[in-house]
Amino acid sequence: MQYGKNRFLEMIPASLVWGTFVVALALSFFAPILAIEVIIVFDLYWMYRVLYFIVFVIHAWRQHRIAERTDWMERLKTEVDHWEEYWHVIFLPMVKEPVEIVDETLRTIKQSTFPNERILIVLAGEERAHEHFSKVCTLMQKKYGNVFGGLFVTEHPMDLPDEIPGKGSNLNWSGHQVQKELDRRGIAYERAIASSFDVDTVVHRQYFAHLTHSFATTSKPQRTSYQPVIVFNNNIWESPAPIRISAFGTTFWLFGELARPHRMWTFSSHSMPFKMLVDVGFWEKDMVSEDSRIFLQGIKRYKGDYRAEPLYLPVSMDAVAGTGYANSLRALYKQQRRWAWGVEHFPYIITRIWRDKAIPLTIRWRLLWNHLEGMFTWATAPIVIFIMGWLPLELAKNSSDAIAHNAPFTLEWIMRVAALGILFSGALSFSLLPRRPKQVRRWTWLIFIGQWALLPVTFILFGAIPAIDAQTRFAFGKYLGFNVTNKRR
Repeated sequence: MQYGKNRFLEMIPASLVWGTFVVALALSFFAPILAIEVIIVFDLYWMYRVLYFIVFVIHAWRQHRIAERTDWMERLKTEVDHWEEYWHVIFLPMVKEPVEIVDETLRTIKQSTFPNERILIVLAGEERAHEHFSKVCTLMQKKYGNVFGGLFVTEHPMDLPDEIPGKGSNLNWSGHQVQKELDRRGIAYERAIASSFDVDTVVHRQYFAHLTHSFATTSKPQRTSYQPVIVFNNNIWESPAPIRISAFGTTFWLFGELARPHRMWTFSSHSMPFKMLVDVGFWEKDMVSEDSRIFLQGIKRYKGDYRAEPLYLPVSMDAVAGTGYANSLRALYKQQRRWAWGVEHFPYIITRIWRDKAIPLTIRWRLLWNHLEGMFTWATAPIVIFIMGWLPLELAKNSSDAIAHNAPFTLEWIMRVAALGILFSGALSFSLLPRRPKQVRRWTWLIFIGQWALLPVTFILFGAIPAIDAQTRFAFGKYLGFNVTNKRR
């Protein structure tokens, strides 16, 4: 097990976060004028980042709209020789998801423009849910067994040594079983493109054509992962406002990353060369954040010669849900904390990548900075901007210093400019919404407009606090297991 082997490194991210809070409080009480100056600089920096971020999101959104209008199957046929030689291997790890969700996923794959006979479906279940998984597989085999080039079933055994029960260990087991099947069929790894999808993933009908085209035309297809746009539209109309805000926030964040592929990692449902999976030994089985770790494994294996390429077509998944409003919010908190558990990559980056001198220094610096800065700002920025930033103003309100009198007006002006980000997010979200279901009332549009007033609160309660929780647990050795997101429609 990799947890606990580098306790000092595990404590660094949380130490930076809590150290920032302690310094901010100390300056507010003992040097409020200095604290005000720091806050103004900090807020100016974030105003710049918001405006900078909007530019990249707009660029990615435009590419997304272009990709949706493109006939990728036609381009594949006319621009790629021997395109029909490629295979798609689609891993669908699951535990106890309802059969209706699995059926919807397979139905949309069936309706894609890429030939079904070149698609291999892998239903990857868990022995601990054998009875339910067996029923699902029987129904899916009956309905889709003759539709695709193959429909394989793998069942991950319980209680294997050196594993954490979860998606990574399931995929590791499944990957090795599928490798044997490809060998039996004589399918070259170089011609197989793997996709690791959450089982609720609904693909765009042109996704596999676009993916094949990108794989066949990129300069280094075997050294590239492929990241689509992630939207949470399957049940977005029925979700509570904080969940919708978090869902759109994740999509906008990914837009910003897609527009800057030099800093992008893989996230959630994505695709990659099957040969890379074989070369790295498949997904690691003793950690939680397998979706981004597999990208780092590629970086490590190929000495930095590995990258992620954007696919601007969407794949849609379920927004987190629970039975009732309160349970839905609890589920959202746990989901965000699990995503923030990506802090577990920090020791790996230091010990396996930073110390490997064969990897170019620029790549090592970029990976380390993007990860550490991202985790740090995730946990600190909302707290500092919306809460701690106003404390020194209150403590220095009786000061005769000019900066204490002018600071509230300065910060108010900065916040107004930064509020453009909220207005922009609200406007852009409407272009990503699916058609309103008939059972949803028309006046729900008004709620969708007004919900963005909750953005600061959502950033704190379901952004910063789960991130602080995850990093603090990591620092104290209270390691998280894999929390399965509930799928409900």
